[in-house]
Amino acid sequence: MDPELSSTYSISDLEKLSGIKAHTIRIWEKRYGIISPGRTGTNIRYYTNEDLKKLLNISLLNQHGYKISDISSMSAGELSAKVASVAMAHSDNREKRLLLSLLEMDEPLFTRVFADMVAEEGFEEAVVRVVFPFFRQIGIMWQVGTINPAQEHFFSNLIRAKIIAATDLLIASPADAAATAVLFLPEDELHEIALLFYNYAFRKRGYKTIYLGQSVPYESLTRIYSISNPAIVVTSITNPVLPETFASICKKICAQATQATVYFTGPVPDPSATDVPGNARFIGDLRKLLGL
Repeated sequence: MDPELSSTYSISDLEKLSGIKAHTIRIWEKRYGIISPGRTGTNIRYYTNEDLKKLLNISLLNQHGYKISDISSMSAGELSAKVASVAMAHSDNREKRLLLSLLEMDEPLFTRVFADMVAEEGFEEAVVRVVFPFFRQIGIMWQVGTINPAQEHFFSNLIRAKIIAATDLLIASPADAAATAVLFLPEDELHEIALLFYNYAFRKRGYKTIYLGQSVPYESLTRIYSISNPAIVVTSITNPVLPETFASICKKICAQATQATVYFTGPVPDPSATDVPGNARFIGDLRKLLGL
């Protein structure tokens, strides 16, 4: 397989994604031949998506008592059958099962894993403790070329649907005196998973929420604020921006919502390095407010 035409990564990348030490991978590779790296024209070793999937399956079985020597002698069909059996019988190794559901675009597997997480920890804890960290792992996979946009969209839309469904189950009519939270993404911002979750979290805590969604024009916000008089505004900056650009965006949004506390989420520049308005707050403040 030509590494220029496929998703490839080094053994250190493989270690990050699988959680298996590079030294162990090399021993398994040399002693049992479980995977066989390719080599570039300059003799640099590389691994493929198939290597990663196989290694994840092997790791899952090994953690459940199967010896590497026995696993290495299994056919592809036997390996898949054993993994399916173990995955159904155990609710741990959730991150590995989520990763397999992503790589193979396996919605039934994702549904089972997510249901297990919610049954064990509750919806909110499952998202905060498992799903959000897993999205950081997806970021690593983007960097090493393990997944393509279709796979990322597949997984993101499954999570999006789960959050929307959970939000719909909450009480639709908050108390008359409930504070209002407005949630939106600024112009050209499209990644709304975290914002959808915060909409759920505020509603669960009795707030009235106004969810505006993606890429909202700045000029339309002033009227929204005058109608709703929000106590809280939540937005997110995920596109890379320079500190001075972020400071400009921050001032614009905070100036429109002077009576509200404005929370900025996402990988924003260090707020201490920029001159930000007094009503601006950041992700740590928001999680503290919500008790997350």
